[in-house]
Amino acid sequence: MPAERPGGSPPPAQPRPPRGGGGRPKKRRSGFGRFLRWFLAVVLIIVIALVGLAWYAWSRIDKVDAVPDDHGSAVSDGRVFLVVGSDSRSDLSDEERSELGTGTAEGQRADTIMLLHVPSGGRPALISIPRDSVVDIPGEGSQRINAAYAFGGPALLVETVEANTGVAVDDYVEIGFGGFADIVDALGGVEMCLDEAIEDEKAHIDLPAGCQELGGTDALGYARARYFDPRADLGRVERQRELMSAIADEAMSPGTLLNPIEFSRAALSGGNALVLDEGTGPLDMLTFIRSMTKVTGDSGDTLTVPIGSAGNTVAWDEAAAGELWTALREGSEVPSHLLEE
Repeated sequence: MPAERPGGSPPPAQPRPPRGGGGRPKKRRSGFGRFLRWFLAVVLIIVIALVGLAWYAWSRIDKVDAVPDDHGSAVSDGRVFLVVGSDSRSDLSDEERSELGTGTAEGQRADTIMLLHVPSGGRPALISIPRDSVVDIPGEGSQRINAAYAFGGPALLVETVEANTGVAVDDYVEIGFGGFADIVDALGGVEMCLDEAIEDEKAHIDLPAGCQELGGTDALGYARARYFDPRADLGRVERQRELMSAIADEAMSPGTLLNPIEFSRAALSGGNALVLDEGTGPLDMLTFIRSMTKVTGDSGDTLTVPIGSAGNTVAWDEAAAGELWTALREGSEVPSHLLEE
């Protein structure tokens, strides 16, 4: 029995040692530690979701057999993308055709033809090929180059470009009228700065001079407009290059890449709008987009194939165009005297 203290009162109770031994109180987890774990978990979930979304969007892209395995005598160093804007209206409703001002023409042709040249080292170049350029289309004779698409689709267009330039095409990228407008809208529009006001009834646009955000409908009209311009198609191809570069720049901006909602919209619209060659992969498209953004600034060049004569049809300047094709075949930068000021 415990000894009683004088006066009959029991001794005071001894404090119990803390559980687990050691005699030290257990530390509480800091609020910052809990927040950091929560934050990393959310980031991981977002990354996994975006990767899954990117894979899903990529799976929705249409693929075509456009680029041949055997390029014959055509060669190229670096990487060459054939970029095509198709005037196909088959995926548009009557209401969309009216809103976009595309008309009702049947069939499809290559309304826009460009080559994006990414040399092994140096400045990329975006080169417009006027659609009215008269060339030799294999099996069809001398025709406007955009007719190659109507005769034999992407494969014949690639073959025609290679046959008339000697430049091997590595990748094929195509977008139609409706898809083009959808991508611009998904990006929240693109900013364009116009030196002069543009009014073109056939392209359904009436744009003031100055910098402004173009939505999908106006951006498509801007890319198609030519009747207001005395240079017709030659002026239009310059605006098309400017617009394509602006779209790529917006797609690679932090506001798109770091915003899950904006990224999702852009990825899904791109998946629904693009047509690629079967051999073109995600890394190739990353190279494509990054190179397109470079030609918007001081890190790349833009030009039109040198022209010898232009009217209802376009004839290339054989000597100057030959210099251009030689540069692409050798993987060197475009000669400075061929660039547009």
